Order: sequence, then C-alpha cells, then structure tokens
Amino acid sequence: EVQLVESGGGSVQAGGSLRLSCAASGLTSDAYAIAWFRQAPGKEREGVSCFTSEDGLTYYADSVKGRFTTSSDNSKNTVYLQMTSLKPEKTAVYFCAALEVPHLDGGVWYRPYEYEDWGQGTQVTVSS
Repeated sequence: EVQLVESGGGSVQAGGSLRLSCAASGLTSDAYAIAWFRQAPGKEREGVSCFTSEDGLTYYADSVKGRFTTSSDNSKNTVYLQMTSLKPEKTAVYFCAALEVPHLDGGVWYRPYEYEDWGQGTQVTVSS
C-alpha cells in the first residue's frame, strides 16, 4: 500500500515562500510519478507540478512556471515543492499524488483521476 505524507504547509504573507515535502512509502517500483495538486475552497483540484522518476521530467502548470520548483530525493522517495512569490488567491490545501508508471504523458499529468494514491493534504494560507 502506497502512503504519501505531505508536510511544510503553513501561513505566509503574499510574496513569501514555502517548501512542501511529500514522503512516499510502499512504492513497489522505481518508476513512478508524483504530482502536486491544490484545491481552494469551492474550486476544483488543480494540477501544480509532476515529477517522473524514470526519465527525470518535471511538468508545471503555466500559472506557477518560474515561481515553483519541484525536486526529489530518490534515496528518501521524497518530492519537494519550493514555492516562491505566493499569491493570496492561491490559498489552498496542497496534495501530493502518486502513480507507479514508467512514463506519464505531458498531456495528462494534471488530471487528478490519473493518480491512484493521495496524501491527506497540507494547508497553505497566503495573507495579503
């Protein structure tokens, strides 16, 4: 059973930075995709970024390119999301999700239903 545990959320002022972590356990393959999603109250879950371990590709939503960076520590099966220049309207619960596949197409990574396993989420609150 795959388990994902997010950490690092909190409160920050607009323009500030936070780093989220997603620790994965129970993965049975070295080939996997771990993605970050966020969901604001009353809104749909939105794909933020996705890291694929087999080919080392990282995908980003257009809205976060240049401000967010995803990195990984494969020895710890942990994926990080470094967020900078945070905006109040992006206050949300941030989730990580995993799928054990050797490759994930750039045209599907942002679809929540592509992923089999989800963390419990961590709240990120950005104040103006």
